[in-house]
Amino acid sequence: MQHDSAESLRIARTIFDAAVGRAQPSGCLPAHLPAPPRKGRLILLAAGKAAGSMTALAEAHYLDSGLDPARLVGHAVARHGYETKTRHIPMVAAGHPVPDQGSLDSAVRALELAKSATADDLVLVLLSGGGSANWVAPAGTLTLAEKQAVNKALLRSGAPIGEMNIVRKRLSRIKGGRLALAAAPAPLLTLAISDVPGDEPTAIASGPTVPDPSTMADARAIVARYGLDLPPAARALLDNEASETPKPGHPAFANTEFRIIARPHDAIAAAVAAAKAAGYETIDLGPDLEGEARDVAAAHAAMALKLKAEGRRAAIISGGELTVTLRGKGRGGPNQEYALALAVALDGASGIVGLSGDTDGTDGGGGEATDPAGAVIDPTTLARAKALGLVPAQSLANNDSTGFFEALGDLLRTGPTLTNVNDCRVVLIDP
Repeated sequence: MQHDSAESLRIARTIFDAAVGRAQPSGCLPAHLPAPPRKGRLILLAAGKAAGSMTALAEAHYLDSGLDPARLVGHAVARHGYETKTRHIPMVAAGHPVPDQGSLDSAVRALELAKSATADDLVLVLLSGGGSANWVAPAGTLTLAEKQAVNKALLRSGAPIGEMNIVRKRLSRIKGGRLALAAAPAPLLTLAISDVPGDEPTAIASGPTVPDPSTMADARAIVARYGLDLPPAARALLDNEASETPKPGHPAFANTEFRIIARPHDAIAAAVAAAKAAGYETIDLGPDLEGEARDVAAAHAAMALKLKAEGRRAAIISGGELTVTLRGKGRGGPNQEYALALAVALDGASGIVGLSGDTDGTDGGGGEATDPAGAVIDPTTLARAKALGLVPAQSLANNDSTGFFEALGDLLRTGPTLTNVNDCRVVLIDP
């Protein structure tokens, strides 16, 4: 059965939407919400791209089942554009990927509420990707401006997110288990939507409620490896063993539980099921791909061309978080750069389309809620670019995938999805 490119791209979008749908809090949060404490308060603290949707669901669950509103307190913060209208819990917006004053104020409020918790209260922490930037409490003499500079340096370095978080935890009063320290001895339950490879709890929002097994030596090695130029206040923290995070076995974690309620694996499984339903043989590369976006794209293009040569109608589906090492001055993100590199490597081969998008609805860019989620490509991408005077290799060299796909009208725009389980890439082969 032959498809034209428009039909193939429609199917690719259906597959992507299935991945996003599987990660929505409405489907995964209610079953995990705990009973409120018998006599104390339920202290709800939420941070990340899904904080608004998670908070609205949780507060409705408790208020509609008869919990006295006076016993429900809390604070929620999501990136700008991801706020949701809440009935009771205050909801604010903060910067992402670079934190702002909202990030600072929110972290201070979360720490205040955690410190106020008694053994009769229950602290319910709702975490999702983006929490690292939404809760920022610089340690020592580090200022917000310096913390922003550190974040920018980490983002430009090409370091994987796990390594970025190891450094960030040492510079914070909330990350790396320190929120749990503040809440102890109150019971604490964390419900998290994972956006990290391997669903590592210490990496989701920089693990504010779990012990941190990484070390100061690890953080210093990462700074050295990427040649990061850190402000003196940050260097002082990394040189001071007192900045070390609480480790496994620390008494603060005795009464805590951490539960992942949605993960990239679930979203990719939903995408694979949607591809099968559309009649494709599926090549599932898993939810945890890492690597330089353009290198991964070249490998996927080679795979797609081989499948085409074998006459197989197939879907290559992958998740994970790719990195972009910035060399140029353009606008883009890992999904758009992957799509551009994929188009270059496929060189107009017929019968192959691709879609790459971030399940949160925004890919890299300036951190605006209006940023595209990613981009799509088809066999006409390079020819249309040439007709517009665009040189794909130059756009790639300048890291200007947004400019390239904007000119073609091929940006993937979903708007904020109010969840986040990493990226979803779909390559469809219709020989």
